[in-house]
Amino acid sequence: MNQTIADLRKEYTISGLTETDVEPDPFKQFHKWFEQALAAQLPEPNAMTLATASPDGKPSARIVLLKNLDEQGFVFYTNYESHKGQQLKVNPYGALVFWWAELERQVRIEGQVEKVPDAQSDAYFHSRPLGSQLGAWASQQSQVIDKREVLLVKLQQLEQQYLDQKIPRPPHWGGYRLIPTAIEFWQGRPNRLHDRLFYRLRENGSWLLERLSP
Repeated sequence: MNQTIADLRKEYTISGLTETDVEPDPFKQFHKWFEQALAAQLPEPNAMTLATASPDGKPSARIVLLKNLDEQGFVFYTNYESHKGQQLKVNPYGALVFWWAELERQVRIEGQVEKVPDAQSDAYFHSRPLGSQLGAWASQQSQVIDKREVLLVKLQQLEQQYLDQKIPRPPHWGGYRLIPTAIEFWQGRPNRLHDRLFYRLRENGSWLLERLSP
């Protein structure tokens, strides 16, 4: 290995970000950046890191996919009995990070997490490919299994069970919405003097925009 990890670095030069560049509403600003990520044909622009924590503050993080964004927050779907689901049950707060490397941008979001209504979870579940629907039944997410064949056998059983039938949504699977109280838009700049514009939710429901030092 000719280069050490400490020597790995990239100079960010694509763009800057000023207070006059952004929307007063961070949701509108996110839509604007997300549309630009789509236009740039980035791979999985809806991929986001979701961080949760146990009651005693031990954090964990993983990549999930944003599946909806409405006026209330950012929606993703998962197994309620998974590791993240168990943490959210007792500590319903989380953080999201989008990293769009090709645009030298990231977005950080913090807030409270709640389940979406059953009807919304039902609608999304039945929009998924049949294999994904069966997979939600086959996998006891985050549980220890002996080998991969356990999943494959279960999947085959489910394929026969629901042959030519509508697959119901598992009661242990559905959506969560992260309702933001803080959103930061980060644009890489030269010399590590990055632009960081931070929206903080006030008690009256309006958003305060501030610039953070990099």
